Amino acid sequence: MNFDRIKEKLEILADAAKYDVSCSSSGGKRKNNGGLGDSSASGICHTYTEDGRCVSLLKILLTNHCIYDCIYCVSRKSNDIKRAAFTVEEVVDLTISFYRRNYIEGLFLSSGIFKDADTTMERLVRVAKKLRTEHNFNGYIHLKSIPGASDDLMNEAALYADRLSVNLEIPTESGLKLLAPDKNREDMLQPMRIVQKGIQQYKDEKKIIRSAPKFAPAGQSTQMIVGATNENDLQIIKVADHFYKNYGMKRVYYSGYIPVTIDNRLPAITSEVPVLRENRLYQSDWLMRFYGFKADEILDFNMPFLDLEVDPKLSWALRHLDQFPVNLQTADYKMILRIPGIGVKTAQKIVSARRFQVLSIDHLKKLGAAVNRAKYFIDFTYGNPFLKHLTDLNLRKLIIGGSQSKFQNQFSQQLTLF
Repeated sequence: MNFDRIKEKLEILADAAKYDVSCSSSGGKRKNNGGLGDSSASGICHTYTEDGRCVSLLKILLTNHCIYDCIYCVSRKSNDIKRAAFTVEEVVDLTISFYRRNYIEGLFLSSGIFKDADTTMERLVRVAKKLRTEHNFNGYIHLKSIPGASDDLMNEAALYADRLSVNLEIPTESGLKLLAPDKNREDMLQPMRIVQKGIQQYKDEKKIIRSAPKFAPAGQSTQMIVGATNENDLQIIKVADHFYKNYGMKRVYYSGYIPVTIDNRLPAITSEVPVLRENRLYQSDWLMRFYGFKADEILDFNMPFLDLEVDPKLSWALRHLDQFPVNLQTADYKMILRIPGIGVKTAQKIVSARRFQVLSIDHLKKLGAAVNRAKYFIDFTYGNPFLKHLTDLNLRKLIIGGSQSKFQNQFSQQLTLF
């Protein structure tokens, strides 16, 4: 093996993979039964699980050769960059070697599309199959599904990978046609349908046959580029909501467009990456997934863009002051979730604690609420002096002045992980 050449390939193809952020490993639960790896183990890396753990993944492209010329993509065929490609055996050897050195706990493997979709997908599947069957590797594997790949290959991929994902890339079909005219949205949707159908079939079979083979146990995800085209935030979160409801999507990821090309169809090369907008979209996504908000509650046609100054839940509350204050002793769980500064775990604690005592603002602090925001929207049984500000025209400025994001100092550092 030419180690210098392998190192060079790794530098090229790991760098090319950094633009894909949809590599969360949440949901993988393969156990180690005498083999290598354990996707349920804790670790530290470039991706976070749903329960907050960090998991280390070898994140690379199989190749950055591509037959498509998507103008937003660094690996597009017309771009004059250094090209490289791993063989199936090289990816397998790298994964095993990195695992043995305790560098990683799993593999995130994507690829440019060379020759055609089936040829590319077949090689991705071979990597996962070799790891599972020849090396008894039980670590986490995430494979990128190749749009246009056959149904048989998708079904086989799901038998060996923990998670599969197809990137929508551009939120709307019209935007995709503008920036990637060679691509077809239907080719992206078909693999999603196959995985969705297979997951449901596996769940049904598992009820009858305990030994039914795993089928993409960590589900599927997708990613949208934000800011490359003119879609507003309402359109983007409606697309995400559609895929959660109709495709059983585990996660939708949002990636602020990084200017890489001079083209009149794209933002100027000097444009800033819309980092804050991306963050607000993730917050909105969280509201839809865990807080019971509907997409058209977060935004509407009169307000199609997210407020960059305040988070989406606070923005909703300021537009719906008629629904406040909320009495913590009597309000239902769903309404408590809508109070700014109160998260899911805190809301659950409130519902449990109020059965035994009358809650005060001090109790709220101990339960983990962000009281600097919540205090303006809550009616305690004994009264709340901060409610006098609820009808104040300067309430927004008052809250902003007394708030500071706990992620403020970590945000730019977090981006380097991708």
